[in-house]
Amino acid sequence: MPKLFPYFAQVWRRRSFIAEYSRSELRAQNFGSIFGQVWLILNPLLLALVYFLLIVVIGGSADSRRFAHLTSGLFLFYLVTNSLTMGAKSITSGGKLILNSAFPRFVLPLSATVIAFFKFIPTVIVLAVIAALFADPLSINLLFLPLILVLVLLLSLALALIFAALNVYFRDTKNFLPYLTRAWLYLSPVLYESSSLKPALAPLKYLNPLAPFIDGWSGIIVNSTAPTLTTWLLMALWSFGLLIIAIYVFLSREREFALRI
Repeated sequence: MPKLFPYFAQVWRRRSFIAEYSRSELRAQNFGSIFGQVWLILNPLLLALVYFLLIVVIGGSADSRRFAHLTSGLFLFYLVTNSLTMGAKSITSGGKLILNSAFPRFVLPLSATVIAFFKFIPTVIVLAVIAALFADPLSINLLFLPLILVLVLLLSLALALIFAALNVYFRDTKNFLPYLTRAWLYLSPVLYESSSLKPALAPLKYLNPLAPFIDGWSGIIVNSTAPTLTTWLLMALWSFGLLIIAIYVFLSREREFALRI
């Protein structure tokens, strides 16, 4: 393990590199074009419409609030999974950079989380319109949203670090991720609300890292209700606890990355 203070001081000194690296990756993914940004919005929005049609309309319980819940949950879910997916490939795809430059490898998964955040920003505008049309009126509880977003980004960074290290040792990790994220979507309170779970399935709220975040996020946007103390504690525990574990796993293996990519 490197000494943490000097290590993260180096990461901070390379903040301009993180910003430019993230911009170059976004440009490579056509984020700079209007069509690229529109697709970032259309993809989860169309998915929300499909699920709304299958689960709510065909199920015979059409409700505009359910659509607002679906959309807000999907947008947040995509923020986390985009960070996880890009973070998993960040070390292996940056092989030439790692072999030819001396820098903290931490900046690569961190850049993946920054990219995921910039992809999330355009969806906020659409989410605001949907909330204005289908959700409760504005309330003071909206001020909690930035804090939840910060905790979500910490969780996203933790997952990016863990899967970046895993993918170095097990190259099939990136091929397994689409199945993992799809199963995670079905197990998360996006297609349903946690309050509708049967008592036997209630522990899912505590075992799923994303559950308290989606509950708190959607509760504020759709129902204008602040998260409970239990929800705040779960969000903090998952964010900071998983980030500490992720930093240890990543930094303790960092010196081996150049030998294995």
